[in-house]
Amino acid sequence: MMKKLSKFFLTVGLVSTLAACGNEASSTSSASESNKGWPEELTLVQMPNENNPNAASMHTSLRDHLSEELGIEVKEFEGGSYAVGIEALASGKLDIMLASPMSYYQAKQLAGAELLVTPQVEGLEYYTAFITKKDNEEINKMEDLKGKNFAFVNAASSSGYLYPKGTLVQEFDLDPDLVEQSGYFFENVTFSESHANSVMGVKMGDFDAAAVAKGQLDSMIEAGTIKEDEFKTIGRTDDIPDASYIVREDLPEDFKRALRDAFVSFEDEEYFEGVHNDPKARFVATEQDYYDPTIEMLDAINALEEEAK
Repeated sequence: MMKKLSKFFLTVGLVSTLAACGNEASSTSSASESNKGWPEELTLVQMPNENNPNAASMHTSLRDHLSEELGIEVKEFEGGSYAVGIEALASGKLDIMLASPMSYYQAKQLAGAELLVTPQVEGLEYYTAFITKKDNEEINKMEDLKGKNFAFVNAASSSGYLYPKGTLVQEFDLDPDLVEQSGYFFENVTFSESHANSVMGVKMGDFDAAAVAKGQLDSMIEAGTIKEDEFKTIGRTDDIPDASYIVREDLPEDFKRALRDAFVSFEDEEYFEGVHNDPKARFVATEQDYYDPTIEMLDAINALEEEAK
């Protein structure tokens, strides 16, 4: 993969906090246990969720609910990097985190992570759109991307890189090791580091086209940051599984069941409206094969092999 996940760092506050928690008892590995063998504290990190980027401040109600249901303290933090979150999970400084398909795969390999729950939003379509400016007469279909300047988001992004890359590889029989190489399929390839940057780069003419999560494009339109008639979509990926909460496998089995039940019993409509734009959304238990199609796609484009190096 062009950019290793080790290049992405957690915010300073989270790193220092997790380190401090590791020295205290934030993690089950260092915490004393209750009579039931459960941890006395639980550490949860809300990692970037590409489909719901605007409601980080609303997680307090979820944290309080989990704490009340489990009868233990739950410490909740905001993170900025899947990579360091995975390392914290593997080292026992973190118990639960929100993960993308690629992040789950890595966490499973490094920390034996298990899928816990996934937000279920009725009617939600989570996919990547290939966009260009509405008045760009040279790009009207996917084939027209050849020889153009193109933007992905970053190498850790499912919707901003892995799925659009997989779509290109499969549709045009491309060598997955060369897609990011300038002059192979695209004239130039840029990693913009955010969906908003990609959208604005297309608008300003910095990129001819970009791969952008449809939900974030819609959010920018709704916020008035951009206008819908400034862009056109020339293609799309398959639907992408939503981010899921994952948990360390070495927690007690009855505790993991209780934790899953606590998530499923959470029914705060204000929270789901703010975070998932749907007051009727709820958490559902995640089957362990939920990401299997995505893992197969990643394997087809050599993403898993690259990350293992």
